[in-house]
Amino acid sequence: MTIFYIQKKAQNIRQSIIKMLLEAKTGHSAGPLGTADIFAALYFRILRHKPKQPNWSNRDRLILSCGHIVPVWYATLAEAGYFSKSRLSRLRALDSGLEGHPLKASVPGIENTSGPLGQGVSQAVGRALAAKLNNEDHQIYCLTSDGEQQEGQTWEAYMFAAKNRLANLTFILDRNNIQIGGFTEEVMPLEPLRAKLESFGMHVLETDGHNIKGIIDCCEEARAIYEKPVVIIAHTIAGKGVDFMEFDPNWHGKTPNSLEAKKALNQLRNLQGRIDYD
Repeated sequence: MTIFYIQKKAQNIRQSIIKMLLEAKTGHSAGPLGTADIFAALYFRILRHKPKQPNWSNRDRLILSCGHIVPVWYATLAEAGYFSKSRLSRLRALDSGLEGHPLKASVPGIENTSGPLGQGVSQAVGRALAAKLNNEDHQIYCLTSDGEQQEGQTWEAYMFAAKNRLANLTFILDRNNIQIGGFTEEVMPLEPLRAKLESFGMHVLETDGHNIKGIIDCCEEARAIYEKPVVIIAHTIAGKGVDFMEFDPNWHGKTPNSLEAKKALNQLRNLQGRIDYD
């Protein structure tokens, strides 16, 4: 798929997120919008997968550790053809399968259950170790948040991954600098984040999390690293594409009302129009 095509998909995903959150009236806005480019790059270029065969044994696995951003996962799976987009209108509805945090196999394509922050990092390490022991050649990707780096469990998992040389494991760390309590560097400073990750045995790459080519290039480079696991620090803007949500921690766990959703969708459609023009 071309970069242009993936950019269009990312904008479709963002629009779906706003519609889902408006209908549900509960959920998280900032993180899903901020990671739409990453998810589009994963599902339309990077991952080896088959939407019509979601349990295909040779598929790459994506583990979502920061489960609260799951609306972007649902929207991406629907965009990729795992299930009908019409289903997205039932986010967080009883018996919809579209839980507020991912539940493994609740809908096709959901690979793990997560909610408590940090646990998905350990899940990904376990899946990568199992694949290595079974001589399986698929890759494990884990999307984790910067706020999760404040959890001790994540660093235990990194140590274990480095010790076992899990080169089939790539973490994509959403570095948007916000969490529910405010800015990360005010709540619990993480910097120097890259140096800390490297000191725990990770091979660290960095990219603009809204640059599709940069995301793809980093993931391709990560596949070529054979001696250790990789962390890609993806610098993103929380609420990307909606000016009144961008960089604002208040939108971490807040949904738009009807007027805000209308304004957000207009902005996203205008952005999509500029992509078409370019």
